[in-house]
Amino acid sequence: MSERRRLGPLVASGVAVVMVGLVVIFAVAASRDSETSDSPLLFRAAPSVSSVTYDGETFDLARRRGSWVVLNFFNSTCVPCKREHPELVLFSESKSDDVELFTIVNDDDESAVRSFFADNGGDWPIVRDDTSEIAVAFGVAKVPETWIISPTGLVVERFTGQVTAELLGATIEALSAGSVS
Repeated sequence: MSERRRLGPLVASGVAVVMVGLVVIFAVAASRDSETSDSPLLFRAAPSVSSVTYDGETFDLARRRGSWVVLNFFNSTCVPCKREHPELVLFSESKSDDVELFTIVNDDDESAVRSFFADNGGDWPIVRDDTSEIAVAFGVAKVPETWIISPTGLVVERFTGQVTAELLGATIEALSAGSVS
């Protein structure tokens, strides 16, 4: 009888942990206006890509280790990209220091992109993808598309369509709590 009394609290604790995990998963899933999409890259090392930002700085994804990296593929003529942008501004303003946001641009006019950011905010780096090398490496189907890479360099999430600041923050928080790094 005493073994059952000791086992009861352990079982209750285990059930509570599982329930908390499910609540986090459902909370993240309920806030999604975009869709996650399977990719052979998920839970594998991120592609080794490099380029230059619009400000002339070197961008080398492999050197971003130690930070959560959010890559948002964008085009200034894309209507969903335009609707999503205020959410990225909110995310950028509220993110923690261990999260880096980058916009990846290909097949767009630099002056149009610069004008869009000047008019709509956003002070994070804009990365050139003039040859589509980065888009191809990630298998980007259409913009907007957003990828999250863990501090250890693993691709951990892919969103197709618009994202929200809440979705990005909650996803990174859940992934951090789940020790996916």
